Amino acid sequence: MRDVAIIGVGMNKWGELWEKSLRDIFVESALLAIEDGGVDHIDSMYVGCMSSGLFVGQEHLSSLLADYLGLNPIPCARVESACASGGLAVKMGFIDVASGMSDIVLVGGVEKMTDVSGDGATYALSTAADQEYEVYNGVTFPGLYALMARSHMHQYGTTREQLAQVAVKNHQHGSLNPLAQFPQKITIEDVTSSILVADPLRILDCSPITDGAACAILCPLDLAKKISKKPIVKIKGIGHATDTIALHSRKDFTTLNATVKAAERAYKMANVKPEDIDLAEVHDCFTIAEIIVIEDLGFVKKGEGGKATQSGMTALGGKIPVNTSGGLKSKGHPVGATGVAQVVEIVHQLRGEAGQRQVKNAKIGLTQNMGGSGGSTLVHIVERM
Repeated sequence: MRDVAIIGVGMNKWGELWEKSLRDIFVESALLAIEDGGVDHIDSMYVGCMSSGLFVGQEHLSSLLADYLGLNPIPCARVESACASGGLAVKMGFIDVASGMSDIVLVGGVEKMTDVSGDGATYALSTAADQEYEVYNGVTFPGLYALMARSHMHQYGTTREQLAQVAVKNHQHGSLNPLAQFPQKITIEDVTSSILVADPLRILDCSPITDGAACAILCPLDLAKKISKKPIVKIKGIGHATDTIALHSRKDFTTLNATVKAAERAYKMANVKPEDIDLAEVHDCFTIAEIIVIEDLGFVKKGEGGKATQSGMTALGGKIPVNTSGGLKSKGHPVGATGVAQVVEIVHQLRGEAGQRQVKNAKIGLTQNMGGSGGSTLVHIVERM
């Protein structure tokens, strides 16, 4: 198996992109990645997208996006794992390059979510939950994560203010990211006094509806050393796991077993431990998610995620900065693109290109991207060579 490097990344400004179509925003980010990578051709392509059929009525993205990027007749595949679709695209591109099937692979993610009503978006997102047992009975994702939050608060004493601190931190980071959808700084009081969605989660505990895309160029490490003009970033480890799709089928609401298992596999493949990670981009679809995830990744002991966040451990300048991009909460969450955007941020950090949000001496970064209420998870570990 060949070693795989990331030699180019590209991402456009995220938000409510009324004037651009799904194909426009994907091609825009793909061209940025191709330019950044300095490559003159692409051998194959993988696109993560959760639900373009429901959001914009468009399926068959493999043909559409290869066509509008001017890459026909290359092989292209659209992959889906709910909100982990982008992370899955990166894994598939890695396998393609590592196996020797392709030398230069474009991996991307895209979602156009604002062309439907709020009810339409809620319905599309709900397809990532258990339709017969959860959605039929009226449960939404805010409701599912609220159950996790209440359980974590009851079992470990996590406070309402600690949940809010996740949002405050990520908006602080996002205020330094020119591509973030909501770069505004917020306060604890802003979060705790915002509209209640599903107790204890309020609107500022929730990631937004977003249009956006992100892309990366992968190639063999040996080729990267010959053609790349920028610091080389190697994919060191990948972990992928699933869990029950229904929250009620799990033994413990305060842990995400797919994240635990995916992390174990990624750490083993990379031959590193949690304490070796310099920074991480994790799936903060709701504030409680980040608290649980940093525990499940082994950055802190189970039950200490809230305290760690409140202490500043996961902020810029802390022991392990988490979501320097602003995370899903501030940067935005176009569900199919999120996993690739996490990789984009880590690559910029490891190259020393993150500007005001740069983590000093960052060498090893981790991304954690999950689908639904944690029914699937991808973890990637990357290293600056």
